[in-house]
Amino acid sequence: MEHNGSASTTGIEQDWLADRDLFVAAEQRDGTAEQAIAEAGPLAREFTALTGALLASGSVADVLARVVAAARRVVPGADLVSVTLRDDDGRFHTPVETAPAASVIDEAQYSSGRGPCVESARADGPALASADDLAADERWPEFARAAVEHGFRSVLACSLVPNAEPPRLPGALNVYATGPGTFTPDDRDRLLLLSTHASLALATCVSVSAAELQATQLRQAIASRDVIGQAKGILMARRGLTAEGAFDVLRRTSQDLNVKLVELAGTVTAHPHALDAD
Repeated sequence: MEHNGSASTTGIEQDWLADRDLFVAAEQRDGTAEQAIAEAGPLAREFTALTGALLASGSVADVLARVVAAARRVVPGADLVSVTLRDDDGRFHTPVETAPAASVIDEAQYSSGRGPCVESARADGPALASADDLAADERWPEFARAAVEHGFRSVLACSLVPNAEPPRLPGALNVYATGPGTFTPDDRDRLLLLSTHASLALATCVSVSAAELQATQLRQAIASRDVIGQAKGILMARRGLTAEGAFDVLRRTSQDLNVKLVELAGTVTAHPHALDAD
């Protein structure tokens, strides 16, 4: 059951319009962006602060925790917030929540494969799935029953946009309310904006993590190459071997002893006489 809202301007929409007018007015006075933000209303300041906090987040867990906390602040009717993520094997899980009930409710849709969070987390799913009254909604019976049993009647689930490359981290940002018809069109707009912030922060965080991993792997590869080169040099000097012959000795010995080539090379550099008997 979709909630269409009212065509009239709501109090929340008026807040947004007031924020915009204050921001524009500050810019028209040739003020800086910082001044415009400082003079804007609480909603603009909230998202500005959130942007900085998300960009400063050091891990996926940190990003998700900040997003869930922000959802409670910018969506007034949210009584419960959770995040759904899909693993590489296709299974869903709830890594962060504001109360244990969220995991139980979310698990009902993970088990059945039906529910707004699951739908929004799928690559081909809707950007936002919602229900005004789960007690009367027939689309997701297992999920709806679990939500109502825990006292929640309204839900909004907004897609977290996956990365272009693995790990894709597809998921959804979910908010629940105890009453029916709680969420307004403005709440939907806020959640869509918040999920966009979260998606960008997650993509940045994962990209940085991947870059750090690649840098670590590159350093390890260089270190391995160097220690193998040193071991080859030792064998060439002690046995009068060519570079190819020295490497063949290292390779053959590592196979015979069932140890990694780089580990054997490290032993040779630390103890140059280690292979003298071979």
